[in-house]
Amino acid sequence: MRVFPISVSLLALSLGACATVPAAVETTPAPVAAAPRSAELAATFEDFDRAQLATSPEGKAYRGIRDADYGAWNDPSDAAEIRQQEHLQQTAAMIREQYDPATLSAEDRLSWRLFDALARRSAAAFPYRGNGYLFDQMNGAQSDLPAFLINIHSIADEAQARAYISRIAGLGPLLDALTLESRQRASNGVMPPRWVYPYVISDIENLLGPAEQNPVLTDFAGKVAALPLEESAKAALVAEARTAWDSAARPAYQRLLEEMRRQQAVAPTEDGVWRFPDGPAYYQTLLANYTTTDLTADQIHELGLREVARIHGEMRAIMQQVGFTGTLAQFFDHTRTDPRFYHTTREAYLAEVEQRMSAMEARLPEFFATLPRDPLVVKPVEAFREKSAGKAFYSRPAPDGSRPGTYYVNLHNLADMSRNELEALAYHEGVPGHHLQLSIQTGLGDVPPFRRFGGVTAYSEGWGLYAEELGKDMGFYTDPYSDFGRLGMELWRAARLVVDTGIHHKRWSREQAIQYLTDNTPNPPGDIQKAIERYVVYPGQATAYMIGKLKIMELRARAKAALGSRFDIRAFHDVVLRSGPVPLSILEENVDAWIAAERVRGEPIMRRSANDSQ
Repeated sequence: MRVFPISVSLLALSLGACATVPAAVETTPAPVAAAPRSAELAATFEDFDRAQLATSPEGKAYRGIRDADYGAWNDPSDAAEIRQQEHLQQTAAMIREQYDPATLSAEDRLSWRLFDALARRSAAAFPYRGNGYLFDQMNGAQSDLPAFLINIHSIADEAQARAYISRIAGLGPLLDALTLESRQRASNGVMPPRWVYPYVISDIENLLGPAEQNPVLTDFAGKVAALPLEESAKAALVAEARTAWDSAARPAYQRLLEEMRRQQAVAPTEDGVWRFPDGPAYYQTLLANYTTTDLTADQIHELGLREVARIHGEMRAIMQQVGFTGTLAQFFDHTRTDPRFYHTTREAYLAEVEQRMSAMEARLPEFFATLPRDPLVVKPVEAFREKSAGKAFYSRPAPDGSRPGTYYVNLHNLADMSRNELEALAYHEGVPGHHLQLSIQTGLGDVPPFRRFGGVTAYSEGWGLYAEELGKDMGFYTDPYSDFGRLGMELWRAARLVVDTGIHHKRWSREQAIQYLTDNTPNPPGDIQKAIERYVVYPGQATAYMIGKLKIMELRARAKAALGSRFDIRAFHDVVLRSGPVPLSILEENVDAWIAAERVRGEPIMRRSANDSQ
């Protein structure tokens, strides 16, 4: 899914006002000479990307690069992180010194600005790199590393099978290094709250069971079984993998388990990062990084309260539409508890997702000039991590087409997965949401790699939330309860502004935040608990969704008002998508430049006197 036509660089040309034209002369605006693309700047970006990839075997695998590093893991040391940061900042300094953005083509100027912004955001965040949790229920290496082997490490021949075995063996030193770093951070007071540890411990214990139940060894055996090798050779590979697990990975997981149990006994009970010595500055830096704005925590909190009130009003209208008599809180309880709003089998849930995706894909050409080129698959989250994983997430396709885009849905507890939200969730993670946006981005072969493979959370998650509402504009959500589910998803993101800042700035407890969502959203208890626990260990990230979506909606409304009947939703979406991820301020500039260009294009040719120019 995804292709790519016109470039934002063409739309972003500054056309300025017409000069004075002699009387009685019919003319059109003179074409603006575009600066040529800089081969040297392009080479600099390519060199930067190659150098970054050279230090990231995992990054290569995500891109489908299978070279001599295919059996290795990334270097987890702080020294390696410092080297990468120094390389980024040195490259940014060199680009600032050697290139004047005013002399560059529009596309190169955009790349210059984006790289500069990337380097500045990274520099601001770098002093706080020791504040992250290495092991938690959202991003913990204890489950991320096995998930990488299962979902990213493909095996097409014996050499790639041996690379997989090498990575199994490499889990030992990698996990030991991360365990040691986690212990050091804990000594500095950087530990997740105590309630996080049972999730991490459960993930580890799931990997320490019998070999025949081990998800990594099971995955390896399945992939090897498909190879055109003698059965004896396959059996030998499987035996080698088991030996690598038992001799290297298992003991390291056991040591990690012991450390997690040690930390659990002394872990804090407070939930927000305000408890860190540099907590307030750290949190404000996270907010700036995720939202690409200078909004303060208090401003974001108040924005969330206003949006919650607005969405509640729209929900009351649906309450009237379906004839429900009672309060909004009672309606929330009704949608939480009525069995008809939940599937009873995983198969039924997945079948409805497939049906919704097929219907949406058929309508995409009416709203998008650029379509995703990669296939989309829907998969349940693997059993070994479903207890701790989020409710849904997306993994982008490999640029060489070897791996599809994947929408993972967590079906651990169907009582947490309301049918009312199924449509909006599928549009967010699949099409026209993350899959469409990321397939187009991955396929942007004419932009530097840092833009093609990088990300800006407010942009990408703002697009995902925008895609949910776009589904209504496209004629979906015909069931009012499904439309209520869409509003529920939007309400969820508005409430995130309140609870994320509540936890990390206003010092709310996990229980206070859970109660706020219980009182103000229709989501079931398990969903609410899992969400709040996510926001606790992932501070600031959840604020990006609503802030990004509101900006995209604001820009679309501005373009429609300015262009009237000339507004083309397909062209608008190209302007948003074909730049790749950008900070919200640059997205606004791109759309404003497109509006100006469309206005000029739509003006009739006129005869004007010299006085008319005044």
